[in-house]
Amino acid sequence: MNSLWVKLFNKKVGQDHFGNEYFLGKNTNYLGKPKRFVLYKGSDQSSKVPAMWHAWLHYLADELPTDTVKNRYDWQQEHKPNLTGTKHAYSPAESEHSSEVYSKWSPK
Repeated sequence: MNSLWVKLFNKKVGQDHFGNEYFLGKNTNYLGKPKRFVLYKGSDQSSKVPAMWHAWLHYLADELPTDTVKNRYDWQQEHKPNLTGTKHAYSPAESEHSSEVYSKWSPK
């Protein structure tokens, strides 16, 4: 129901490469600025919002982000959502580094 309200009464301003849609509201927030919304594609997980859109949503940037996928560097990795609580979450026991032995430091 909330997504229907956002789509009907707000202006769509963009979409990221994950399929999330971003909207600019007609009402203002406590700062007097128009409210900004995101409708997630798939599960509602805030870690799916790219950094530039996050800055726009939180009023850290006034300009709408451009398509940053085209301007990627070789060292940049593809975004991965937060995997906590899934079977793909990090587990120290199953880590490839778990066989390393650490010794406690004791001063002389």
